[in-house]
Amino acid sequence: MARTHNRTTSVSTGISIAKSKPKARGSSASGLELRINNLESRNGSFDLDSQQEWEPVIMEGGEREHKRIPSSSSTLHFGAAERLESNVKPQNVTWMSLPRKDQLVILGLCRVFDFLQVTSLQAYMFFQLKSFDSSLSDSTISTQAGFLQGAFTAAQFATAIPWGRAADAKWGGRKFVLLVGLIGTGVSCLGVAFSTSFTQAIFWRSFGGAINGMVGIIRTMIAENIREKKYQSRAFLILPIGFNIASLFGPVLGGFLADPVISYPRLFGENSTFGGDAGVMWLKKYPFALPMLLNAVLMTLCGVLVALFLEETLDVCRHGPTLWSYLVGIISRSLGFLSYHPSHRYSRPAFQESEGSEQLLEVSTESPHEYELEERVSKARQPRRILPFRRIWTSNVLCTLLAQAFFDFQMGAFNNLWLLFLSTPRYDPADPSSPPQKFPFVFTGGLGMPPQSVGFATSIVGIIGMVLQFSIYPSINARLGTVRSYQYFLSIFPLAYALAPFISLSPSTSPPPTQATGIRIWISIVVVLFLQVLSRTFTLPASIILLNNCSPHPSVLGTVHGIGQSVSSAFRTIGPVFAGSWYGLGLEIGMVGLAWWLVAAVSCFGCAAAFWVYEGSGHELILPGEEEQ
Repeated sequence: MARTHNRTTSVSTGISIAKSKPKARGSSASGLELRINNLESRNGSFDLDSQQEWEPVIMEGGEREHKRIPSSSSTLHFGAAERLESNVKPQNVTWMSLPRKDQLVILGLCRVFDFLQVTSLQAYMFFQLKSFDSSLSDSTISTQAGFLQGAFTAAQFATAIPWGRAADAKWGGRKFVLLVGLIGTGVSCLGVAFSTSFTQAIFWRSFGGAINGMVGIIRTMIAENIREKKYQSRAFLILPIGFNIASLFGPVLGGFLADPVISYPRLFGENSTFGGDAGVMWLKKYPFALPMLLNAVLMTLCGVLVALFLEETLDVCRHGPTLWSYLVGIISRSLGFLSYHPSHRYSRPAFQESEGSEQLLEVSTESPHEYELEERVSKARQPRRILPFRRIWTSNVLCTLLAQAFFDFQMGAFNNLWLLFLSTPRYDPADPSSPPQKFPFVFTGGLGMPPQSVGFATSIVGIIGMVLQFSIYPSINARLGTVRSYQYFLSIFPLAYALAPFISLSPSTSPPPTQATGIRIWISIVVVLFLQVLSRTFTLPASIILLNNCSPHPSVLGTVHGIGQSVSSAFRTIGPVFAGSWYGLGLEIGMVGLAWWLVAAVSCFGCAAAFWVYEGSGHELILPGEEEQ
């Protein structure tokens, strides 16, 4: 450790750290001690893989935006010191090397249970709507299914930004918003379970979406637990893994638990094990209640897990009272034998006490996580600077949101179309009411599957996704990078959608109107799902990373994710509604592929929009005073 009186402390040839003195007495430290971790030292120098410098550009309102410019030497301005690790030579990242694995597991479970209530409903939604009014036609039921699926995401669109602002606020925080979402969505599951009309089902799905701001909050908490970019591709993969787990088990649970009196008469019907002579009466009255009851229990259990073990990641909420801590305090005092003492497990870093002394550059063997926690505690003791809402809308944020809008439209449309297509009765040429067919485009009919088969066919999505994520995703994504993975694999979506309706033309071993069966049918299903899931496996985590890193300032990270969830919810609402309407129109005119091909066209626009996206730093705007830290 060496002492220097220069304003700039040299680390190695061509690399320097520029620092500023404290602005006033009474600051939390008279200076800042920098610990550099995991840098390879070669003959007294540090091996960095790029020769760039950050050029500060003054923006409107006093903000600064740091942009990379080519340089023959690398100068790292201290205002961008947190980007130091992005210049470190890449190291192999494994699942076991991820920091904060306990927190990531809890957040992953939140995502699994949140999406499980969506996928389980999809398996029997068509049949539950049919049970409300059996006189409705299949095209009308298809339209209703689009509205029911869109009601949840439409309500999310209306409330996502307010939930994001609440998550960024000192009185709220990430954990509070997550808990409200878990418990509130569990209540909505109970409402859907005992709905007896389309109107009631719409109300409860809307309530669940309005109170559910979890997706953006989970993304934000992952980003704040995993701040180093080298870990992000694996950490954010937890979300699509949760998606695939829910896609695997949700349809199976929904399909097998739906209408148990008919599906399992020996257990729940008349003269059955659990039903006695008359059968289980409440299951006769509410035949589709059981799957949603299970979801309500799982959401509640997950809420308990979050309340007990998940740590708050918003700095100002970790070191001060929040609405959640206030509520817990009231409950604890009322019980009389509990006390709530938040433990943060952080220690105050040591600083030089001499006000006029220059700082020391120390090469430490501390882990990156330890340094990160010390740095976050130090920042939490300083006044928090917040980027104004009007400054959020940078060009990269807008381009990223536009690409995400197209992506979420076709994702929502596919989920709805796939379930409708599997459930739609097959084309029967012997039926005099069947419309004429004219190949290759004018044909109609689905696969005529019951809820159990729909659940199994939908669960294939999760099986393929899990295999791809743990086999080819890590190596290919590491080779291509986030942006190119996103752009290249988006182009596969249109092919999957264009081929999907032709599954109904595959030879079946059973005649209509019974469900389509046989090896050729299932091979066709697997091929289409493989193309769709292959694209989604690479584009979904990439879209999350791009949204996270396009945030212009850390103080608005939760808000940016809230905006992203709002956009996502809006277009996942529009997608199913439009797709359901197009599908109903296609059935009326005898062209079942109409909706599929229109969605393929929309996904082509998404491919074009993706070429305007680039990966940001997450802190491109430097507010006044931050360059002094």
